[in-house]
Amino acid sequence: MEIKEYIESGILELYVYGALTETESREVSAVLKKHPEVEKEVEEIEAALMKLSAATAPYNPEALLASIKTKLSGKGDREVVTMETESRTQWVSYIGWAASILLLVGLFFLFEDNNDLREQLNSEKVRSARMEQQIVDIREDAEKSEDLLAILRSKNVSRVSLQGQNVAPEAYAAVYWNKEENKAYIDAKELPEPPRGKVYQVWSLKMDPLTPTSIGLLDTYAVDDNKIFELENANQSEAFGITLEPEGGSESPTMEQLYVLGAVSAP
Repeated sequence: MEIKEYIESGILELYVYGALTETESREVSAVLKKHPEVEKEVEEIEAALMKLSAATAPYNPEALLASIKTKLSGKGDREVVTMETESRTQWVSYIGWAASILLLVGLFFLFEDNNDLREQLNSEKVRSARMEQQIVDIREDAEKSEDLLAILRSKNVSRVSLQGQNVAPEAYAAVYWNKEENKAYIDAKELPEPPRGKVYQVWSLKMDPLTPTSIGLLDTYAVDDNKIFELENANQSEAFGITLEPEGGSESPTMEQLYVLGAVSAP
């Protein structure tokens, strides 16, 4: 190929652009060494390329790169780092506040749950104590009932029936009298509830002449479930009567308020 055709073939431009293969580049380099006109053409192509680059990018690439590096390594880095640090600090702050709020909410619900649990435990304790007291009361009542049955069934006890009188014909009571122990047990369950301000009073009676002696008041009538009362009686009783009297009792029976009356059977 002639040199002119070789130059016009466009291979030199590809050589300058670096678009040839390694083998083709070696061949062009060999031609450059043999033909100065070809070498000159390559230099002109390179000069034209540099002018084109300068026209499209008037700033010095190395200077521009150096400036960019300076900005990045200087204030720019500090600003970026500062912004990132502030952003990170804000996020850490937000996360910290959120965690604190969640912790407080959790502690609140835990406190409420503990209060509820404490109230439940207290309620259970109260219920348990009430149940234990009921059991104790039942046992005491059972023991009292057993003791009372043993007393009433004793051969030394005399039973006296007291029948209702004019003021309360349906009333009834019974006296279990142990002469040896001077005890009288009054079963008053069939007596009507005494009105407010009144109390039942029990009398031991001598019939000739009629002599009443008070042996006690049934002042716990409203709160006594069994309605059986133990009274002292050392008298030689021939009869028993129960009257309704003002609170505190009376020195002598109010005969208009005689509820029940019964005579002691002859031995």
